[in-house]
Amino acid sequence: MPIEAMIFDVDGTVVRGSTALPGANEAMDLCRRHSLDRLFVSNNPTEPAHTYKERFRSAGLTVDCGEILTAGEVTRQYLVETHPEATIGVVGESGLLSLLSDAGLHASSIYQETYLNDAPDVFVASIDREFEYQTLTRCLRVLGGADIPFIGTDPDMVIPAADGDIPGSGAIIHAIANVLGRQPTTILGKPSSVAQQMILDKLGHDPSDVILIGDRLDTDIALGNNAGMYTAQVQTGIAAHSTPESHAISPDYEIDSLADIPDIVSQLS
Repeated sequence: MPIEAMIFDVDGTVVRGSTALPGANEAMDLCRRHSLDRLFVSNNPTEPAHTYKERFRSAGLTVDCGEILTAGEVTRQYLVETHPEATIGVVGESGLLSLLSDAGLHASSIYQETYLNDAPDVFVASIDREFEYQTLTRCLRVLGGADIPFIGTDPDMVIPAADGDIPGSGAIIHAIANVLGRQPTTILGKPSSVAQQMILDKLGHDPSDVILIGDRLDTDIALGNNAGMYTAQVQTGIAAHSTPESHAISPDYEIDSLADIPDIVSQLS
């Protein structure tokens, strides 16, 4: 059956920083020529869709906000649906806090003084490039005895950045989990079932008519495989960083870059 829609991971697949990666323009042209719907899905929890739109524009790519879904937006929607009135303590960056607060959620930094005497109803952990030892100490003192939902925005241990790979949300989530002596209640973003359902709802196509392209086996390819989509792994991101779980995950196609996508779509047509 011909492909009707394409899902693209963003960082390491389409762009690195604000620079388009090999084949990005060709893949976008392919979507236009064949009237394929597109969705760009990122596990970045700090940048809203409009920021990604500007990054795409700087890279010479035209993408609408409605074609973008981030882990921050998945987290926001999940909390709106499950904990709309809860106080939410956050380890994360200002972009995530703004996303949550702008949706009417009662989210604030775990450093809020009142949390020392009255723990938040929910705890959210995410990437924080100012994360330090004192943050772990704060989490231990505020959350150590609190039986509350512990939510991670995404599982990415390492993420591609403009100047090289850096630790991601997963590294921070697991550091906090080890100190607290408990595992997160749920980790959102790709490849979670929560993210999968939001992606399918937003795209509106049967999974068998969709191909997902990304660089990570444990998030991108795992989500596509779980959903019943075609999957293709590019080598332009951090494919070399694998987890034990990722060794059991295989894409339908292994390709160098998005430049190889036209051939795959032709095979599937």
